Amino acid sequence: MFPIRSNVSTRGFATATALLITLNVLAFLFEIGLPPHALDALVGTFGMIPARETFYLLRDPLSLGDWLVPIGTSMFLHGGWAHLVGNMLFLWVFGRALEARLGSARFLGLYALAGLAASQAQVLAAPLSQMPMIGASGAVAGVLGAYLLLFPRSSVTVLFPVFIFPLFFDVPALLFLGIWFLEQLFAGTLWSLSPLAAQAGGVAWWAHVGGFLAGAAIIVFIASRLARERRAELRALRTEPGAWRTGPRAYHVRF
Repeated sequence: MFPIRSNVSTRGFATATALLITLNVLAFLFEIGLPPHALDALVGTFGMIPARETFYLLRDPLSLGDWLVPIGTSMFLHGGWAHLVGNMLFLWVFGRALEARLGSARFLGLYALAGLAASQAQVLAAPLSQMPMIGASGAVAGVLGAYLLLFPRSSVTVLFPVFIFPLFFDVPALLFLGIWFLEQLFAGTLWSLSPLAAQAGGVAWWAHVGGFLAGAAIIVFIASRLARERRAELRALRTEPGAWRTGPRAYHVRF
């Protein structure tokens, strides 16, 4: 099943979401223009390799260019058209609603932190793996986790292809994203039980799980912080003379 749209209403243009998609597409177009040996070198240099990160964290943690920079650059590399289109479709469907609620700056911060957490989840799962990890799916998983907590009662229109016939129907976001998360958790567990997990390529399941949980945790933090700020402003309104004339300032996030 492929998500097509969310029923959460948005206002304005999702600038940050569109920017992220544009950067990912441009990076992929650059990739496919490279000869095979240059592409391998690109992925080996700018992809996130758990064994390399483990080595530098133990030997030289201040060498940020050797372990931290690849975490960021790996989020804009993809292994094929299907990999790219799938990630960008999920980002567009769920990212627009999340950005409209959080604002562009907070949305980008959540995206980046979720991507960082996702990569570290994969490192913890296979610290000696020498397979480069690339793709935006960890950060996108963070968007999904945050979306689920913000809009648990929303619905998603999905496409379910049956041979050559596309079927469209609405499903609750809680069901769609809940099943998606359980699939990642189940597949990650099976992957970890494999004796060849550290050497195997394929999908970084634990990055998906880690990104999803990080996105959910970040949105809880944002919600609690904004709630405290609002309570402080309401107390100020009751104690400062004339403060009622202006009222509390507006928020991008509503819970």
